[in-house]
Amino acid sequence: MTVVETTHGPVRGSTDGRVTIWKGIRYAAPPVGDLRFRAPEPPERFTEVFDATSFGPACPQPVVPRMPLDLGAPLGEDCLRLNVWAPSGTEAGAAKPVMVWLHGGAYVLGSASQPLYDARALASSGDVVVVTLNYRLGALGFLDLSSFSSWQRPFDTNIGLRDVLFGLAWVRDNIAAFGGNPDNVTLFGESAGAGLVTTLLTSPAAEGLFVRAIAQSSPATSVYDRDRGRRVALAVLDKLGLDASEARQVAEVPSSVLVAATQQVFDEVPVSNPGTLAFVPIVDGDLLHDLPVKLAQEGRSLPIPLVIGTNKHEAALFRLMRSSLMPITPRAITSMFDQISAEQPDLQLPSVDEIGSAYSGRRKARTVRMATDIGFRMPTVWLADGHSAVAPVYMYRFDYATPLYKVLLVGAAHATELPYVWGNLGGPQDLTLKLGGAKTATAVSTRMQTRWINFATQGSPDGPPGEPRWPRYQADDRTCLVIGKHDAVHDVDARIRGAWGDQLVSFR
Repeated sequence: MTVVETTHGPVRGSTDGRVTIWKGIRYAAPPVGDLRFRAPEPPERFTEVFDATSFGPACPQPVVPRMPLDLGAPLGEDCLRLNVWAPSGTEAGAAKPVMVWLHGGAYVLGSASQPLYDARALASSGDVVVVTLNYRLGALGFLDLSSFSSWQRPFDTNIGLRDVLFGLAWVRDNIAAFGGNPDNVTLFGESAGAGLVTTLLTSPAAEGLFVRAIAQSSPATSVYDRDRGRRVALAVLDKLGLDASEARQVAEVPSSVLVAATQQVFDEVPVSNPGTLAFVPIVDGDLLHDLPVKLAQEGRSLPIPLVIGTNKHEAALFRLMRSSLMPITPRAITSMFDQISAEQPDLQLPSVDEIGSAYSGRRKARTVRMATDIGFRMPTVWLADGHSAVAPVYMYRFDYATPLYKVLLVGAAHATELPYVWGNLGGPQDLTLKLGGAKTATAVSTRMQTRWINFATQGSPDGPPGEPRWPRYQADDRTCLVIGKHDAVHDVDARIRGAWGDQLVSFR
């Protein structure tokens, strides 16, 4: 089965014997012209068979010299495309579990066509249907121009988030024809993609679109209010030489110029406001009624089973890249705390020294560990604490590092778990095994894939036979699966929880 009839017309994929693949399927109309900075709209219906054998464009985005990405496709604004992998021989109506992937990249980088996310191994070994989808990035997807709307030129909020919801609706309406079960969809993502997952867990608009979720290294507190969104919008307009009264003209700015402005503001914001990303979801009163971590703590998240976790050395990647995206120096962390205290004077936030007392080792090493917990671990713990009251939660920490990453002093850094989840260790873009360690790494990958697939299939993240059972995360014991050379289960966060307390702070 390579030709499939969708709600908008027939599409033809290709098969390699292991999986059948459909690439570059348009799930929304090209978001150009009047549709730029607007919510996605349905694509035009077509009657001729669409050739779905090559990836569609990736969203326009800047190039980061220290983190070159193989996007697997050219750039273009007609980027609202998705890709489907199904085990070979899958027929329509087979009702296989579905896994929908949201890529990471700080809300400004990445694509669904990156070679790292090739789903051959995941789909074939797990007998699941896998979908990867693009969403608009940077200013095109997360610039909040809604305060400049007029009847002549309206602007919508949370455009990138609306893209994801639109893509999930496409999956609901079409995936059965590809052999997937629309009533058994697991949404999973990493970094910014995981941030979208945890954000959607608290959005009423997402109800019914997925029944399970996996969030890998979610920046769960990187969701801001409309005032901050407006300040970022004004900064972008300034880079474009426009004032507030001319905001409507941004719709006509060439994408290359808009991307250049995106990169400038993206680089500047975390320098002046440590711990802050420029382009993120916004509490708009429509899709989002409050900060996701706050809503989860109040028991107001959707009752969806969740696997959530982080990597042990998240911030080491940003130290290696000399990136300002995370506050990885004592000065940056102190500045961040000072700004938070100024913004929220009633907040009883522990001092930097008080929190630092929970960390051992030299000052630089302690700072990097604090940055990991600021950006990823504590937001994950806070969200899990709240969400576990409404649905099963399974907490993990990825600790495994190959010999190469130990030599580079990055350990289990941000994004290093990705080739293990996808089963793509040692691929063309993967340096993981350059200094050996293939046997152990492959075993770690097998365990992770088995747990992720079992969760997506039946809701229980069991490992292969003989592996430790992964208990639910609950307030009375807070058990966590530690993924290393061997898996283990215990509470790894007691010390830092005690230092940070239960402060619901958006570290921005």
